[in-house]
Amino acid sequence: MLITGVAVLSAFGRGMGALAAGLDAGRPAFAPVRRFDVTGRRVGVAATMDGDPDLPAELAALTAEACDEAKLSTAERAGAPLFLAVHGDPRLARSAPAQRPGHGGTAFAAALSGATGLGPSRAYTSACVAASTAIADAAGLIARGEADRIVVAGGYLVEADQYALFDAGRALSTDGAVRPFSAGRRGLLLGDGAGAVVLESAEAARERAVPPLARLAGWGRAGDAYHPCQPDPQGRGLARAIGAALGRAGIGPEQLGYINAHGSGTEQSDVAEAAALHAALGPHAATVPVSSTKSLHGQALEASGVLELAVTLHALRGGRPPVNAGFAAPDERCPLNLVLGAAPPVSPGYALSLNAAFGGANTALLLGAEA
Repeated sequence: MLITGVAVLSAFGRGMGALAAGLDAGRPAFAPVRRFDVTGRRVGVAATMDGDPDLPAELAALTAEACDEAKLSTAERAGAPLFLAVHGDPRLARSAPAQRPGHGGTAFAAALSGATGLGPSRAYTSACVAASTAIADAAGLIARGEADRIVVAGGYLVEADQYALFDAGRALSTDGAVRPFSAGRRGLLLGDGAGAVVLESAEAARERAVPPLARLAGWGRAGDAYHPCQPDPQGRGLARAIGAALGRAGIGPEQLGYINAHGSGTEQSDVAEAAALHAALGPHAATVPVSSTKSLHGQALEASGVLELAVTLHALRGGRPPVNAGFAAPDERCPLNLVLGAAPPVSPGYALSLNAAFGGANTALLLGAEA
């Protein structure tokens, strides 16, 4: 399974270049929220782009950019399904009841497909694993020969309604920083994120003579069946997802060179994820470099899977694992080899991107450098 096109935006700006520069600098993008009024909120910080970007327009531009990089013709685009990970049209909450069906995720996906000349569409709304689930589903369909290529897009731009929910739920960090796997962590912070990726079979890419960016070597999905909001403390669901991704690729834990962890910076989630890594990787969990770039670009909710796949692709191709920013002190319950400074250049053959969500959903996407 090959990746032949990627486009992305984050709080660092538009494009892979802006994202790469922000990651390499290791400076978090969090700042006071100016996009909407946060008066009266417990927290007033997020990682946002300048101005008030429009999500449908940004997703249309990113999807077209990814298709352009993959050199897809008009006919090839028309035959490629679109899988869209999104909470829904931002206009949904303030639409009249009779108009709301036209602003849901399914309608949003169909409109984006039409605007970009793509084929049948499917919407994913499963929170922080929406985009990674869409990518795993797309990979499975292509692997079974049911499609030559599929375009996966995802987007979330920080907005007042979701921000209010997270703030009221006391999930947002009160000290302006996200501190994954660190003692003293206080929670997550939201961040802008959107992107698109073109997945296609090796045969289809070879026929078009398109150079791949990387190989999606494996993928895994698993549920906790533990609690609606809390992860399994032993990380058993995430461990199964990791095992499935490694198994599909036919590699062992010792071949992993970097892990972009889910790392939300919340008390229970980080401990569960550390347990999952040790359960899935054994002794190698203590040596493989790990970081959560949510400490830099924030939690992008439905877009997390595609944004963090782009992050992992940069680490794989650039040989520079991003820093686990915000770290204050070790937490003995999270015994991982965290990237805490300017890491020496590496040449990882494989890199893993992990995501987890409310409801006990877990995903693992494994990238391979060789195509």
